[in-house]
Order: sequence, then structure tokens, then C-alpha cells
Amino acid sequence: MNDHGQFIDKPTPPGLAPRGSEARAGVPGPTRPEILAALSLAIDLGLGQPMDHMLRATLLGMRIADLMDVGLAARERIYYANLLAWIGCHADSFELAALFGDDIGFRSDYYLIDAHGFPMLTMMLHRTGTGLPRLQRTARQTLFTATANSVVRELIRSHCTSAGQLANRVGLDQGIPEVLRHTFERWDGQGLPAGRTGVEIPLEMRIAQLADVAEVFLRTGGVAAAVSTISARRGTQFDPELVDLFCAHAPDLAAGLFELDPWPATLAAAPEAGVLTGEELDQVLTAIGDFADLKSPWTAGHSRAVAALAAGAAGELGLKAVDVELLRRAGWVHYLGRMGVSNGIWDKDGPLSTLERERLQMYPYLTERILGRVPGMRRVAAIAGAHRERLDGCGYPQNLRGAELDICQRILAAADYYQTSLEPRPHREAMSPPDAGQRLAAEVKAGRMGGEAANAVLVAAGRRGARRRIPPSTLTDRELEVLRLVCRGMNSKQIAEVLFIAPKTARNHIEHIYLKIGATNRVAATLYALDNGMWDRNA
Repeated sequence: MNDHGQFIDKPTPPGLAPRGSEARAGVPGPTRPEILAALSLAIDLGLGQPMDHMLRATLLGMRIADLMDVGLAARERIYYANLLAWIGCHADSFELAALFGDDIGFRSDYYLIDAHGFPMLTMMLHRTGTGLPRLQRTARQTLFTATANSVVRELIRSHCTSAGQLANRVGLDQGIPEVLRHTFERWDGQGLPAGRTGVEIPLEMRIAQLADVAEVFLRTGGVAAAVSTISARRGTQFDPELVDLFCAHAPDLAAGLFELDPWPATLAAAPEAGVLTGEELDQVLTAIGDFADLKSPWTAGHSRAVAALAAGAAGELGLKAVDVELLRRAGWVHYLGRMGVSNGIWDKDGPLSTLERERLQMYPYLTERILGRVPGMRRVAAIAGAHRERLDGCGYPQNLRGAELDICQRILAAADYYQTSLEPRPHREAMSPPDAGQRLAAEVKAGRMGGEAANAVLVAAGRRGARRRIPPSTLTDRELEVLRLVCRGMNSKQIAEVLFIAPKTARNHIEHIYLKIGATNRVAATLYALDNGMWDRNA
């Protein structure tokens, strides 16, 4: 703060470039705060908020922390708790869309209410059965009313568990997952999943909750709207002392928040962090790829498979080691922009409308825009953002042609196309490897795919050996079978129908599997299966 009580950005010392800028010449790769700031942009999309929402909420949270004069360790936790408070938001997208039609629209509406009791039930009923005929929708709403408490509790428990796991996987301090498990708790004890109350909720999360909501109302209605909303939730959703602090200093806390570029400002406020080593970066990017794929069970494991195919094809063509590495990394993250498209579109089992198709075709652009914010990732971003382009200009989002697409972009496009053919989608069954190869060859013949890239992908696919299979000794063959169906997003009733067993038997299998592998939901089970080589759609 300056002498007038206003918050100002920390100046850059003379002769030094801002952290994360292009001027960091010769430094091999990005920092963890840069990568996680980019991830926050994808989280924004899943929340139905404009990109930079979480960045501004983080700046607001850090300004509140400055007023409280917290220590350095607390500042670091507050920083990451604010930046990634909603890191688990994608994990329940499949289930949210099945219940409410549009997972992104649901989360956007969530900000507009004090999410508890009658307002919350009203919002959920308004969205339940969207798109169904009137009688079917009424029946769905009636059923939901009877089961709402257990359904919502399970969704939130799943979200919080997934958030903690993902925070671990991107290398955050062990204290952060514990903080994130309190995302839906409330000061008045009426939150979920544990009903924590008051100071039982970590200070880091209490600040993150207030800053998250305050940013939305500051952006859409100004200081008066934010103060009114935060005050109305004093002692219910929010810590009364934090509310009083925010309201007393709201103009100063909001000063310049929407005029400055939040990207460099947020990175300047980041805890000190060195450049990620190659191995550390790969670990984080793999986690981000899993993060994107888990938005829908139809795509679980997709990015890992594409990365392996693309890197194998690059090696087959004799590309330089740096290009092999770039392709592997682009493969891991090329689906990140899918966060900006509702599961109501991704999981639709019928034809898409023109508007739905236009929204879907934006996701590679979103991928490139997110990753392109990180200087050390711009080449990866350019490759990843072009994986749906085609040589004849019929691809998307930029309708690039021929010479506009380099060999790395052509390889990733071919690898993604081939792997997607091997995977089922709501509107079609998975193809066999021979049929997927013929489909790719047809694209080459039609002039949409490069023959050299496609052939290299097929060679890489043919040489891809069986994946590691290291099941726990106590996991039976039947449980492995059930685990793979869980990874496909099936519930106990659907698993029972596939395996010709009773639903109760299927539920028992799922409970035993979760107990043995330490999972509590579909996301955790899928990550376990991926990490231990138990999940391969093509096996």
C-alpha cells in the first residue's frame, strides 16, 4: 500500500525483467507459478467466468492478507488457495451435466446466490431436466427433490477429494490439499461435506471464498454491489471479521484491480519459485493433461495416449530431440481448452446444433490462448492449438492450410485423430486399430492429413507395446473389469447390465475396489488406473 492506503504493484528493480517475461533469456522453461496461473485460466472457463477471474481473485486475496499482516508461510498458502480454489471443478462436470444439463452454466449461477437451503434447491430444480419434455422433466425434478441432500453431498465430497489429489499432482505443498477440502464449507456450519464451522475452516480458504465471490460482484456491479453481497452473507457463508475488513477497505482493495493486467501482477505476488526442471515440468503437464481428460469419462487417458503416439512418430521421422519433447508436451496439454465447453455438448449422444458446434470448435483456440500466456510454453501452445487444423483449410479454429502447418503440428493432428477413433464417444462406438488406421488413411487421401505424419503415427501405434499392468495382488480379475467400467463413467446399475450381475453385486465390487486402492470416487479411481497401467481403451 502507498501513503494514501492504496494498493500498488511491486515495482521491478532496474535492470531486471518481470518474472515470467520473454526477457528471461536462456532460462530453460517456465516456473511453477506461471504454469499454475495458466491452469487457473482453464479453471475460469469451467466456472463460467472470464479468463483472469481467478488471477484477480488471487490479487484481491493477497491484498486482504497484506491488511492482516500474515506470515510468509501463510502468504504462500493463501496465494495458491486463491489461485486454485476451484481446481476440482472439472471433476464433477460429467455428473453435473447429467443432472443439470450445463455444468458451466450451473457453476456460473452458483455465484449469484447464497448457496444453501431454499435458494440452492430452487436453483438446482430450475436446471434439473433441462431439455426434457415437460412430464419427464417434472418426474426428474420430483426424484431429485427426494434425493437432493445425498446427491449434493456426494458431488461435493467428490469435488473436494479430487481437488486435493490434483493439488498434490501439480506439486503443491502438502498443506494446500487440506485447505482445498474446505471449499464448500461455510462459517455458519451449514456447508459440506463435513459441516465445519467458524475457525475450523482454514483462514486461507475463508479468504479465498470471500475473494472469489467479491471479484465477480466487483467486476459486474462495482464496489457497492460487492459490499452489499458480501455484507448480506456475513456470518453465514463468510467470516464476519473478514467481511468487516473487506467492507471497511473495499475501495482500496478494488483500486486498479480491473485496469491492470492481472497476469504479471499475480506472478509478481507469487512465492519465490525457481524454474521447473524438465522432469518437474513433465510431471505437472501430465497432471494437467489428466485434469483436462477427466472432464468426461469418454476421454480418460486420451492425452497420455496422444502424447506417446506423437513423440513416437516424431522419433520415427528422425526429428530432433527437442521436437520430440515438444510434441510429447503438446500431446499432454492439447485438450486443456475443453474446459471452456459444457459437458452438455461433449456428452451429447445426438447431432449438435450450429451454435453447439461453433462453441465446440473454439476449444483449440482456448488451449493455445491459455498456454501462450507462459513464455516458455509458446511453442507447445502453437502445436497444441493446431491439432484440429487440416491441410485443405477445413479444420478449426483458424482454417490453416498446407504450408501454414509445420511437421510437428501435422504429427499431433494425426496422432489425435487416430487416438480419438480408438475411443468411444456418446454418439458412436470405438473403432478397432485397423479401422482407425483406414480412417486416418482416408484423411490423407482426401488431402486433409499429411501422409508422412500419418504414416509415422501408424508405425508408432504398431510398435506401442502393452502398457504396464501392476494391479495390487488383492485386486481380482473381476474387480479389474469393474474398475475399467468405472473409468468409463458407468454407475453400479450400468455396470450390472454390462456384466450381467445384480446392481447390489456391482456396488459391492466398487466399494471393495475403492477400499483396496484408496479411492473414494470415479476421478480418483481413474487416476489410479492410469498411473498403474490398468486403463487402456485399446487393450
